[in-house]
Amino acid sequence: MGDNTKGKFFLKSFRRVSSYCNSTGLNKKMGFFYRIYYKLLFNYILGIDIPENTVIGFGFNVFHGQGLVISSKTIIGEFVTVRQNTTIGNSHTNGGCPVIGNNVKIGANVVILGDISVGDNVIIAAGSVVIRDVPPNVLVAGNPAVIKKSLGVKG
Repeated sequence: MGDNTKGKFFLKSFRRVSSYCNSTGLNKKMGFFYRIYYKLLFNYILGIDIPENTVIGFGFNVFHGQGLVISSKTIIGEFVTVRQNTTIGNSHTNGGCPVIGNNVKIGANVVILGDISVGDNVIIAAGSVVIRDVPPNVLVAGNPAVIKKSLGVKG
């Protein structure tokens, strides 16, 4: 998780507490209080808007977090890194949301919208707007994002 204290705090609170409450009967009893804590601290004070029911894989990493918005319908794989001022969600009301693969690095000020998939081992350059599927093992950049470089197969 790097040396980012806010990112570490968010991930420990989000992943551990939320996962535990959702996997046990505590969600009904403690869920109300946890949701208040989560909304006040993370949404309003720290500026991280990721609903507690968002599906996020192991090794998720947040750098800085300010302006980070991820839809609850988004699915994020393992070992994904997200930087500040990033939006991941639907492109219209009740639209589909992205599915992000494993080992994806998402730069600052990135927008990923719509019912699309981002393959494994992808790097999305800062400032990119991703509105189409991204194959695995590539670097994409631009608005709209296009493949700039093949990264080869990792394995």
